[in-house]
Amino acid sequence: MKKKSITYADLSKKQLQHLKEQYIQKKVEYMSNKELKEFVLEVISHQINNTIGHEEEMEAWREISNFYGDQFEIIILEIQQKYKNNQNLKNFEEDTQEHRLELLQKNSIEKEKEDMWDD
Repeated sequence: MKKKSITYADLSKKQLQHLKEQYIQKKVEYMSNKELKEFVLEVISHQINNTIGHEEEMEAWREISNFYGDQFEIIILEIQQKYKNNQNLKNFEEDTQEHRLELLQKNSIEKEKEDMWDD
């Protein structure tokens, strides 16, 4: 008869929480500085770059703002200046894409009209 393996469901919430806390402490304790830096980089990168929706974007914005403090506005102005030309290119690309979509839609409507008379 095979012995049943223990699962998380066999523990109370308090026991499971204690196990998780113990694991976190031991995991961090045994990580090298390099591993810690790589892990933190991955977590922060995911937290900041993978924001979804207005609330998460605002939370990331506040975190970045708090980190840079008094220098935040200067950094924003530098970035805006650096990518000023890219914004013009982006607007042009968006206009061009919208124009192409309109032409495709118009062409589709024209094609449907032609097909209607082919029957």
